[in-house]
Amino acid sequence: MSMSEEVLDLKVTETYDENQIQVLEGLEAVRKRPGMYIGSTSERGLHHLVYEIVDNSIDEALAGYCTHIEVTLEPDDIIRVDDNGRGIPVGIHPQMGIPTLEVVLTVLHAGGKFGGDGYKVSGGLHGVGSSVVNALSLWLQAEVRDGTNIHTMRFERGHTVQKITSLPCAGETGTTIRFKADPEIFTETTHYDFDTLEKRLREQAYLNAGLRITLRDEREGESREEVMCYEGGIRQFVENLNQAKNPLHDEVIYMEGSRDNCMAEVAMQYTDAYSTSLISFANNINTTEGGTHETGFKSALTRILNDYGKKYKLLKEGESIKNEDALEGLTAIISVKLPEAQFEGQTKTKLGNSEMRNLVSTMVTERLGVFLEENPSVGRTIIDKAQTAARARAAAQRARELTRRKTALGGASMPDKLRDCNERDPALTEIYIVEGDSAGGSATQGRDSRFQAILPLWGKMLNVEKSRADKVYGNDKLMPVITALGAGIGEDFDPSRLRYHKIIIMADADVDGSHIRTLLLTFFFRFMRPLIEGGYVYAAVPPLYKLVRGKQTRVAFSDEERDQVSLEMRGDNPNAKVDISRFKGLGEMNPHELWETTMNPETRTLKRIELEDAARADEIFTILMGEKVEPRREYIEKNARYATNLDF
Repeated sequence: MSMSEEVLDLKVTETYDENQIQVLEGLEAVRKRPGMYIGSTSERGLHHLVYEIVDNSIDEALAGYCTHIEVTLEPDDIIRVDDNGRGIPVGIHPQMGIPTLEVVLTVLHAGGKFGGDGYKVSGGLHGVGSSVVNALSLWLQAEVRDGTNIHTMRFERGHTVQKITSLPCAGETGTTIRFKADPEIFTETTHYDFDTLEKRLREQAYLNAGLRITLRDEREGESREEVMCYEGGIRQFVENLNQAKNPLHDEVIYMEGSRDNCMAEVAMQYTDAYSTSLISFANNINTTEGGTHETGFKSALTRILNDYGKKYKLLKEGESIKNEDALEGLTAIISVKLPEAQFEGQTKTKLGNSEMRNLVSTMVTERLGVFLEENPSVGRTIIDKAQTAARARAAAQRARELTRRKTALGGASMPDKLRDCNERDPALTEIYIVEGDSAGGSATQGRDSRFQAILPLWGKMLNVEKSRADKVYGNDKLMPVITALGAGIGEDFDPSRLRYHKIIIMADADVDGSHIRTLLLTFFFRFMRPLIEGGYVYAAVPPLYKLVRGKQTRVAFSDEERDQVSLEMRGDNPNAKVDISRFKGLGEMNPHELWETTMNPETRTLKRIELEDAARADEIFTILMGEKVEPRREYIEKNARYATNLDF
């Protein structure tokens, strides 16, 4: 079945009216505990409001009725989302006795996704999206076009302030939602970031082949527009992810299959990289913790490669390809759509439906087997890549065992340069990974040795983006980090063995410092990803300037703060002399200065390194640290306007 036929097959009912909307409970708790519904009230939660409204429009696209979604950032950070779907039903709701549009926007868990026949598959946040956005908005205005009339309503902080009004229209259908996030809820910021929205919307355009999504910025001085439409769907997603890599075969392998109202599609391509980029979705929701669809894919992939290698004697007698060998260098997107998605895991991003394991496994077994038979040169290339990965894995295992034996013989000795702390409870300790011996000396003298450990790094660190695991073991720059943290690396990594729960990268605020930070973060991302996912990794923020007037000394962390502090120090005398010097590096600070500005928990600033999007992080690390120069040059040129200085 073709993709276009599959989309048409997802249409369920010509009737989408008040009878398909079921009501479960009221709205009271949303404003009291917004984090329970949108994750947080930070910048991340603010953007989540947009995703919720867009997800409702995408559900219309999944049902086969919507072809174009427009998201507009209006002046004063007002959001407008337009779609050309059927329009939210407006008839009087049989259970509530008020217009269904009002029910959808004011009652939690009211939607066409709870057992009614309105939608066959649905993304969204379990149908709560529209009412949650309404509750957390200063105001929200809804416009529905049903082909005969335009219906409008207005709400303030979730309460109806303008009852439904209707005017005739000429055949147009769709929904428009305009809202302004409530600054009482989003106290950190109500300013939207265009690039953050673009990344998410582009992902959705890839996942819904042929759906056109337009993102437009009409704010003052921010005029931009991106139109995203990918007829190739997730094939183009893989091509985009591999732009900075070297594919081992030109054609992206694409497979699709369906069974019992469920469908699955996979796009995959091998590259000469050593890392794996496997991203999965269920009903357009990124399943970051994996699930049954990923399990089905991995088992089928390994089985097919082994069968193919043995059939054509590409594998020696007794030789076999393991799961990790089959995945090395692979970029793959798995997207499944199903009526009743069951999400598990700590963050509800792990798919639990057992039927998807069987569907994906069967589909990959059949379709990939046929592809390899029809493309023997690609088959040989993939087998050769997996064999090379297997040999490297064996070498890494030998290096790992050698390291373990050395550690055991040495009585689990810590690195020579590590200045450990006295506290033994990991939850209470932190380790500063410091650039250079001089900064390490100042940090050691300035620290609080009760709970702060110092590990100086020196020389150029290994770029793991260009290295396999066997090169990491025994590396004199990385092994001290591995040993000091105590949790292993790769498949052996165990967060419960971590010796410190705060890992703080402290590097100079210059180009070299940025490079060291990026090298370390690449290492953590590729070999210790749970460190970042668990929120254990931080970057210290050292001051940039030292200001002195007489006996008074202050520091500043930015150019703006420097000017403000300088003004404050002059006080009533604008002609007073304030000496301003820029710190050349951490090693230039005396221990007391380093403690007060960068290490004292009472006064320091730390930035937690977060992994919001594995696909984007994977792409950036590949661009910045990979082999290809052109994508790196393009990335730097595109982002140069954000780098007004090279401070972190």
